[in-house]
Amino acid sequence: MIQIKDVSFEYEKAQGTLSHINLEIRQGECVLLCGESGCGKTTVTKLINGLIPHFEEDGTLSGETTVNGKCVAETEMYQLAELVGSVFQNPKSQFFNIDSDSEITFGLENAGVAPQEIKKRFDATVNALKIQSLLGRNIFSMSGGEKQSLAFASVYAMNPSVFVLDEPTANLDADAIETLRQQIVQIKKEGRTVIIAEHRLYFLMDLIDRAIFLKNGKIEQIFTAEAFRRISDKQRVEMGMRSLVCPKLELKEASPSGTATGLSVERLTCAFDKQPVFRDVSFSVEPGEVLGIIGHNGAGKTTLTRCLCGLFKESRGTVRMKGKALNAKQRNKLSFCVMQDVNHQLFSDSVWGECELALWDCPEERVREILEAFDLLDFKDRHPMALSGGQKQRLAVATALLSDKQLLVFDEPTSGLDYHRMREVSHMIQKIKEEKRIIIIVSHDFEFLSQVCDSIFDMREPRTERS
Repeated sequence: MIQIKDVSFEYEKAQGTLSHINLEIRQGECVLLCGESGCGKTTVTKLINGLIPHFEEDGTLSGETTVNGKCVAETEMYQLAELVGSVFQNPKSQFFNIDSDSEITFGLENAGVAPQEIKKRFDATVNALKIQSLLGRNIFSMSGGEKQSLAFASVYAMNPSVFVLDEPTANLDADAIETLRQQIVQIKKEGRTVIIAEHRLYFLMDLIDRAIFLKNGKIEQIFTAEAFRRISDKQRVEMGMRSLVCPKLELKEASPSGTATGLSVERLTCAFDKQPVFRDVSFSVEPGEVLGIIGHNGAGKTTLTRCLCGLFKESRGTVRMKGKALNAKQRNKLSFCVMQDVNHQLFSDSVWGECELALWDCPEERVREILEAFDLLDFKDRHPMALSGGQKQRLAVATALLSDKQLLVFDEPTSGLDYHRMREVSHMIQKIKEEKRIIIIVSHDFEFLSQVCDSIFDMREPRTERS
């Protein structure tokens, strides 16, 4: 059982304040933590897994959190790890090895478990989660979905009674989400407790026992599973939550290559160590058009965006802008890419300074307008690394819109964003369309793509060039 008794917590430099939280989670329950970005969902998970207070020394904490009768604040982390297993949004942040088998057994070895017992738990984990295809693999060669499954397996092997999942589907395709869903089904059958902080909700509708809706650091409402499923679309939107049903994507197919007025990608092929990532990709995008690129984890979407922006050299093929063939350096000069992990491209010591880096002579009024539109103006003096994940994502998108680049490429721009923030990104992209720039979006977020895109290029299907 988990008990959070009158807990308040305030970060010194970041958002996520909690105010007088009282919550009891019974053994075997599957509980959803939902609400807008920055409402305190992740902070609640940190109370349970011990990151607060053990790794958040600058915050102010009051109240008490207990897990299976043990006070979290007074229990050593290695002892808590035996009770609570955590799976984070970015699985790479919790890997310690480069091969999958060692990663699954790392926690057990670190805890001094006997070799015979390690082998027993390893086999049990592989069989229970059906991850035979992940064995004997190099972690760096895995897709995002496979890495998430491996992270889940490494936690499962430790045999915790409580699983804490923080935005586990943020960068996963539909198949990987279904794999995660089946893993949650498995641990529920075994009577484990599951706490999930999520924005994508549809895949959880038949799994959760309760939904905890947080707003501004407080528990606003607690729903039974049945009551949560009955929420109307109007109420859901007002609460800032994503769709409760699986979104569908019904957009026209991308135009064939050959345009003389926009971007033409012609039989583009990229490879790592002579192993093709994708072959013969061809499409066109016109100025003022938004093209969505979809495909399974590992299909080569991110590699394609890097190639288009001149960050990675193609093996063969041609990229033209207005009929002119461009080399990698020329493409880099005319494009701006928002990466999937935005931590790689935030360099300034303030939010305002980050915007100025995007375009050094950008008018102050324009910077203020964009920051206000993305609800970041109040954080203009804050260090970008002190922002929440959703705020960092919005800042990176804002810098792209502030740039004067002709080609804007977004790789999972709505990762970790709630409904309102997703709509803000959608509206800003619609505005930038009016400037007749070319916009390419890589995403698994069909709810977002259906609102913002004009056409879709699907990397899941083999294609031949049309005349």
